[in-house]
Amino acid sequence: MPSVIGVRFRDSGRRHYVNPGRLLAKEGDAVIISTSRGLEYATVCENAIELPEDMLPKPLPSVQRLATSSDHEKIAANAQKEAQAFEVCKERIAAHKLDMKLVSVEYTFDNSKLIASFTSGGRVDFRALVKDLASIFKTRIELKQIGVRDEARKIGGVGSCGRHLCCSTFLHDFQPVSIRMAKEQSLSLNPTKISGVCGRLMCCLKYEQEQYEKSRKRLPRLGKEVITPQGRGTVAQVNALLETVTVRITNGEVTDLHTFTADQVQRVSQPPQRNQNIVKPEIVTDLPEVSEQDEEFLGTPEFPDLDICD
Repeated sequence: MPSVIGVRFRDSGRRHYVNPGRLLAKEGDAVIISTSRGLEYATVCENAIELPEDMLPKPLPSVQRLATSSDHEKIAANAQKEAQAFEVCKERIAAHKLDMKLVSVEYTFDNSKLIASFTSGGRVDFRALVKDLASIFKTRIELKQIGVRDEARKIGGVGSCGRHLCCSTFLHDFQPVSIRMAKEQSLSLNPTKISGVCGRLMCCLKYEQEQYEKSRKRLPRLGKEVITPQGRGTVAQVNALLETVTVRITNGEVTDLHTFTADQVQRVSQPPQRNQNIVKPEIVTDLPEVSEQDEEFLGTPEFPDLDICD
């Protein structure tokens, strides 16, 4: 298996795997990488590991050298040019009356291309805008439409937890998140409570989902009857993270709540059905038959599984 290192081309960019060659680059080092769009400046975010070839892009970018002090000065100069180009792009977008929101403007390391990222509710015909920007900046122009999650990653911010956004700090890739995860974790289904600054379901719902799935197999459900060291009772509360169950036990006229671990609780098996061999007479009615599809609407409707991933 080839040895690769993980790099980020921007502070909040995605992780990419590249070929380090004979260079001993470690996490935190700045390197210059040869890509399909020219030389690029990147920061190593993951030390060398071995990965199967089918998990790597083709062709695999390669590291040319470690970044020098002159490279750092060039990056600082590019940042100033990007700030000026951002204002010019906003002005030209307004002049062309295009329904698009400019998010960021980036120069490649060798200034051979200007990349402008934007969001929009639909497709945008920006061919006239590209020609206009090319005549102003005298370089190649690339307009890239991104989703709201990538917008939050680029801009950054603070989440409801009070910490910087996961996507702009340590989260390498977006994972699918569904409303079922919030239900299984007993969270409020209020969109304002479980949505991030991007307006999508919070990525952190995925972090503990594996533990909830494991605990759900070991623990009884709410309302089920169980056997405990203090007698039979009904499950009143389930803590999936601690793997404990709170049981309501009634002794005479006194009802108490007791907490037990998963190993101390035994599910009550369903009693076998009696008189299974008795043949009941067929009852003929004039009522129409109800299909299985119709029966789904007789119970409490469930929320659909919405995979939210840009």
